[in-house]
Amino acid sequence: MTTPAARFAESSLKRSFALTTEFSKTFDFPFDPFQVQACRAVEEGKGVLVAAPTGAGKTVIGEFAAYMALKSGRKCFYTTPIKALSNQKYQEFVAKFGEERVGLLTGDTSINGDADILVMTTEVLRNMLYAGSTTLNSLGFVVMDEVHYLADKFRGAVWEEVLIHLMESVQVISLSATVSNAEEFGEWLQTIRGDTEVIVSESRPVPLYQHVLIDNGLIDLFVENGRVNPEILRREREALRRVRSPKERGNRREWNEGGHRLSRAEVVEKLQRENMLPAITFIFSRLGCDSAVRQCLASGLRLTTTEERAEIRTTALKYTENIASEDLETLGFSEWLSALERGIAAHHAGLLPSFKSAVEDLFQKGLLKAIFATETLALGINMPARTVVLEKLVKWNGEAHVPVTPGEYTQLTGRAGRRGIDIEGNAVVQWSPTVDSATAAGLASTRTYPLRSSFTPTYNMAINLISRFGRERARGSLESSFAQFQADRAVVGLSRQIHKNESAIAEFLDNAQCHLGDFEQYASIRREIKATETLLSHRQAKRGFDPRQRAHMESELVGLRKGLRGHPCHACSDRETHARLAERADRLSRENVGLLSRVENRTHVIARTFDHICDVLTELSYIEGEKTLPQGQILAKIYTESDLLLSEAIREDLFDHLSASELLSAVSSVIFQARSSQNQAPRIPTGNVQSALAEIIRLWAKLEVIEKAHQVTTQREPDFGFCWISFRWANGHSLQSVLKDSDLSVGDFVRSTKQLIDLLQQISVASEKLRPKCLEAMKKLDRGVVAYFAGEV
Repeated sequence: MTTPAARFAESSLKRSFALTTEFSKTFDFPFDPFQVQACRAVEEGKGVLVAAPTGAGKTVIGEFAAYMALKSGRKCFYTTPIKALSNQKYQEFVAKFGEERVGLLTGDTSINGDADILVMTTEVLRNMLYAGSTTLNSLGFVVMDEVHYLADKFRGAVWEEVLIHLMESVQVISLSATVSNAEEFGEWLQTIRGDTEVIVSESRPVPLYQHVLIDNGLIDLFVENGRVNPEILRREREALRRVRSPKERGNRREWNEGGHRLSRAEVVEKLQRENMLPAITFIFSRLGCDSAVRQCLASGLRLTTTEERAEIRTTALKYTENIASEDLETLGFSEWLSALERGIAAHHAGLLPSFKSAVEDLFQKGLLKAIFATETLALGINMPARTVVLEKLVKWNGEAHVPVTPGEYTQLTGRAGRRGIDIEGNAVVQWSPTVDSATAAGLASTRTYPLRSSFTPTYNMAINLISRFGRERARGSLESSFAQFQADRAVVGLSRQIHKNESAIAEFLDNAQCHLGDFEQYASIRREIKATETLLSHRQAKRGFDPRQRAHMESELVGLRKGLRGHPCHACSDRETHARLAERADRLSRENVGLLSRVENRTHVIARTFDHICDVLTELSYIEGEKTLPQGQILAKIYTESDLLLSEAIREDLFDHLSASELLSAVSSVIFQARSSQNQAPRIPTGNVQSALAEIIRLWAKLEVIEKAHQVTTQREPDFGFCWISFRWANGHSLQSVLKDSDLSVGDFVRSTKQLIDLLQQISVASEKLRPKCLEAMKKLDRGVVAYFAGEV
């Protein structure tokens, strides 16, 4: 029971933070302590970093920033890593603050761009900062949702660019998943953004229980004191004995599909019996997700009522009403709708955006009961379930099969448990010989998943910073990146070890002092003898050792041994004791050489990379000293991984003689990246496109040589995998015709086409000469399935 004094203190606080109190009353649930603390910090004018589990309610603080902006007559930008999340947040803000006060900017979508509250992808804000956009006027707050995305090796640098270059007057509200070095990240934010309060919450609004599904049994992973359940260990031993039996070894397929491991449909049925639906099963493969849906359909699984099926059908038809009937056939609409009506769906990046949006809408309404998804669903989108199932604990990262990290496991299982609906959430790991309880327990109990910066300068970044600040000031600004902050911290630890070693070396050498002579010199001769003996022994073991070289080394050894015996310290009675001390000192000296090298590699590492980038730009006449040259103005407007290659292609007029369809085909080579290696060369349009692509490859090879000379590697090799597809689409061919004989999914096709449209838009801004052709190319591409739900890819 609270005392009168405590009640009075709380009442005083509420009066002191009137806006927080007023805002909290607009919700139908009481705020958690971390939400109150964060909102009060924002009301005090501080920046905040909020690190909390998925589903804990972090976005409330972001909404409060928008509320504060409207109350104070300023603007609030809410940034997200993906367009789908921007769309979702836009809809939520429209519902809360009104359509006229909220806008959306996602590169290919612009709604109410002068609104006081703007939802956008992080890249849009970065581009605004570099362009000095007037939209930034009166900006008071920036919310960076999913800020832990700065660890992403492909796009993470954008988050740091924004945080470093935002105006000092802007309050930054950073929302992150739980990371173990939130304090370190907060310290960096304090350094670059000023007063920043770090608020970490480990508690989930809905408790999460961990289970293992082994055979047909759903067993708690942990018992008291966090120990792995002995029952699981017993069942694991039994299952492994069966798997290793001769019958099973000869028929692993039987194990995979037979009685020892439930099929996907059987898993869903079990969860239904246990009242654990709706469930999301994470399968780290698009094909696996689609296959799982087909398996459930084939089994006759049905999870919905007659009323639910009717509502599902109405909603699905609403999302697909603008799609041509021939395209629906190509998209497999009938099978998709049939699965939806049974309460089953897949969710992954290969789906058409309108299909994906329908799935998200239906799942949020509770009409879908079983979703098979790739990990992209775990990124921010509001799709919580009662249960999350993991079939495997390894995934393909684009380069290799790697174990799921504790941070990823937490993010995935964080989807389990719907606030205000469920009293508990459930994480289920399906056992197999490659998914054991020890691995699951390790992932579930680990609380160490630090945020690591992936920041590195690019040509576009360098040219924009030099245009704004000049080269020296730009270089200095990059020294304040989180990457350098972390490197500097590592240097502090390394330097401490070096100093510790130096003290120990001095002590060892002091204790190794010999009254007869210079023992350091004597120890040096001993080391030289040992090294020569080792080398001689190694070479004698090989065939073809030159006898003259052996004779020379043996003669050298004779001389060294003679010198050793003749040294004054050789007669010392404590010689071996001194030698051991000298050897320890030498070992630490060698260790320090390595440590000093590591310090050198970490000191000013970002600035050194920036210098190398600038050296390339100087050689190619993009910059001269502190100023940007005309070609640099083109590069400054190209925001793609192969920015320099595209800028050079524009400089050499490679696109001038191409038609609009030919232009977009050639340009696609610098943005497209096939998901898997192809066995044969992709088909490309002949004639002008073929010639342009040959020139692009020549340019790329030239840049590779220049970059290598300056110790830089940034420009990805052009990929021709989308040239033929985009060319045919631009020339009016049907979706079915375009995708025939291609392993590209419709979702990938739409996303790649939209990326191409975005790049053509950038070129149209960068090059006045190419603008009319780019605008025509964009129009040719933006039709049919590409034009539906424009902002959702």
